Amino acid sequence: MSWSKDGRGGPRGYHHGNLKEALVRAAVELIAQKGPAGFTFADAARWAGVSAAAPYRHFRDRDELIADVALRGFVMFEAALAKAWDEGRPDPGVAFERLGRAYLDFARTEGPYYSAMFEAAIPLDANPGLREAGDRAFGVLRGAAERLVSLMPTGQRPPAMMVALHIWSMAHGVASLFGRSDGGRRALPMPAEDLLEAGVLVYLQGLGLVRPHKAKDEPPPGPWSPGGAKPPGSVPPAGSRRTS
Repeated sequence: MSWSKDGRGGPRGYHHGNLKEALVRAAVELIAQKGPAGFTFADAARWAGVSAAAPYRHFRDRDELIADVALRGFVMFEAALAKAWDEGRPDPGVAFERLGRAYLDFARTEGPYYSAMFEAAIPLDANPGLREAGDRAFGVLRGAAERLVSLMPTGQRPPAMMVALHIWSMAHGVASLFGRSDGGRRALPMPAEDLLEAGVLVYLQGLGLVRPHKAKDEPPPGPWSPGGAKPPGSVPPAGSRRTS
């Protein structure tokens, strides 16, 4: 897939005053073609149609250029996740499923950005802006985990940060192995979205956050809610207890 406007590879010229944007576009295209480690600073300059010295007007080196791509990616990533979560509407279970699908969709449709974000090994300590952008994107997932955990009885709630990290690890693993847009995607006998949904369901069920799906005609499992199904161990309604 080509991320250039006309779909062809090769050098591009740039309009006066847009050198920085031309270099960012060059980096995105080269990452799509060769990966974040597969090109040099001079390659980016050549793709943008400028001299090898020109990029230094805006970027210290190739890593700083890729860091700019990654930062932009995290901003888009945060927006995509926030839109999918939508403050947990219409209910946290449905919104959480949308969140997982949005994660995979971003990895698939914005492959060069995703690669720059997670595969370029840019040192975060030297890029506080990049770290903050990544934290804001993760904050959407953490907020969703906090909402789900809050539905459990107080004494049974796992740490929301732990839940968010586990879900993030699962989503990232599925995206990296089975949801890529490049040739590194592994074969899978089902959609990547179904694999992630099943894995998250098993995980949340283990925490007591979803009802086991037993009957064939029952609706899909959903998270526990104060006004809905009760968590395991609660007192059953009168008349439903088994007698010995």
